[in-house]
Amino acid sequence: MKKNSVVFLALMVIAGCSSKSTVTPDEAPISQPSLRSSSSIPPSSPSGYGFDQWQTGPLGDVFYDYDSATLSIDAQDQLKQNGGWMDGNASKSALIEGHCDQRGTSEYNLALGDRRAASAKEYLVRLGVSSSRLETVSFGEERPFAQGQSEEAWAKNRRAHFVVK
Repeated sequence: MKKNSVVFLALMVIAGCSSKSTVTPDEAPISQPSLRSSSSIPPSSPSGYGFDQWQTGPLGDVFYDYDSATLSIDAQDQLKQNGGWMDGNASKSALIEGHCDQRGTSEYNLALGDRRAASAKEYLVRLGVSSSRLETVSFGEERPFAQGQSEEAWAKNRRAHFVVK
């Protein structure tokens, strides 16, 4: 009986981790980002990809694929908008919260949420935002934005959420 429990536990751990490889932000090919060249939207009024019913501040959230901390083109575009706002509001700082969907273990999701928040921060720093103005925290799966057991709900929970400080 004890052996079956160990096997079951091992299978659960493996199921919580995907074998899909991810590219870290340092490995991800990104063109030289620039706050100035992408700023067709004034820094005082960002809008677009990361805005939804949960967005309450001027910075839009970025979303991630399942089991990934890699920034999509849409996420990079949103971060350019966020960077433009940060550039125009030099006295403000931001907390970047890493969130995950409920699949995977709590420990794994906390680590993934940390990687997501870090990838967003690293991209903003590459844009020229001072790292001293950006903090990160991971909530893993503990603070879902959308309830439900569907891909639609899970996709909304896989995000880096921005809180202006």
